Amino acid sequence: MVRLVLLGLLGLSLYGAEAVKVGDKYKNSGKCKSCHSHIVKEWEGSWHAKSHYANDEYFQKTIDYVARKSNGRSLNSIKIECAACHNPRISVTSTSSEYDAIAALKLDKDSAATKALQSDTISEGINCVVCHNIDQIYDNLPENERGIHRVTWMRSGTMTGPYDDAKSPYHRVEQRDFMETNPNQLCFVCHANDTSREGHRFTDMQAEFKSGGKQCVDCHMGSHKEGVASTLPGANGKPTKRLIRSHGFIGAHTENLWKDALRVDMRKGAKGLEVTLTNPLPHALPSGFGSREIIVEAQFVKGGKIVKTETLSLTSRFLTKRGKPTVPHLAKKTVENVSIPANGSKTFIVPLEGSADQVTVVVSYRLVNDEIREMLDLKDPLWSKKMLIKKVNVKL
Repeated sequence: MVRLVLLGLLGLSLYGAEAVKVGDKYKNSGKCKSCHSHIVKEWEGSWHAKSHYANDEYFQKTIDYVARKSNGRSLNSIKIECAACHNPRISVTSTSSEYDAIAALKLDKDSAATKALQSDTISEGINCVVCHNIDQIYDNLPENERGIHRVTWMRSGTMTGPYDDAKSPYHRVEQRDFMETNPNQLCFVCHANDTSREGHRFTDMQAEFKSGGKQCVDCHMGSHKEGVASTLPGANGKPTKRLIRSHGFIGAHTENLWKDALRVDMRKGAKGLEVTLTNPLPHALPSGFGSREIIVEAQFVKGGKIVKTETLSLTSRFLTKRGKPTVPHLAKKTVENVSIPANGSKTFIVPLEGSADQVTVVVSYRLVNDEIREMLDLKDPLWSKKMLIKKVNVKL
């Protein structure tokens, strides 16, 4: 009887944003290759394609950590909560405490939530049908409503794009402004802000964004180039020439994107070596997820030999309500935030070595700082790799 009651509660406990079913013909990017092979190939190398729990070690271990530290919350509930942005086409968009009670008793094997998380509809993360099947984006919702909760979908088989004259025999096509004239609106569906379980806003990329005429896609999808969006022949028997952007969605994981991302100026001051970092970008650095890091290493040299090395870690660190270090999503407060603001500068003081006759300053970027990397036990060398921004030599 208890089991029957619990299963009944399970049926009532799943709710959330409306999930529009994706037809088998459209849920897999492989089906898009016949006409958009070059675009799909670019996407396959992107981090959008890796946004699923099974494909991103950082994401996976963060969710596992939050589940271990969240009394009463099941792993599946947290996966579904994060799926709002990481897997927006998931068919179950929220769970309740009743579901978590059932999951704790391991009675959720055949539940809608478990089946939704195992569905191959979401296995590709942010794929074609995530962005190109959005009908409307609602900017008047509360800031914490993100991802799937901020959009409505077209019916399955209708794709949105930037062109008002596009046609396809395989699916309907409708033009939407957020695909070209206002692309930031689409990016900020997910890449806007992050709030911890304690209500602490630990990053807010949309609020910090200072456009200055730039769009997110200008850097992360590159400039327009002449090409074809579809290889289908048009009225003249040839594919229609378009102005298109790359779909590789390059970002913080892309090493060559960091080269000269900051301007580095130095001078010998009364209190030490003054290192000024100037950020020409429309968002802060570091930005995005809260544990990213800029490293400033000053190597003091005398007679050609390094006599001293000083290192500054520019990152954010987070504490629980009990004052213990934690991951951003469980934080009560941020105890350090040394980001260089959009279109702004910050100066940092490095202690001098009196005997040195010159100094080499190396500024690098790292995806995860030491504290979080150790906390999550991240193994992939990617998370500890230093990506060079700038190297500057100065005589003292």
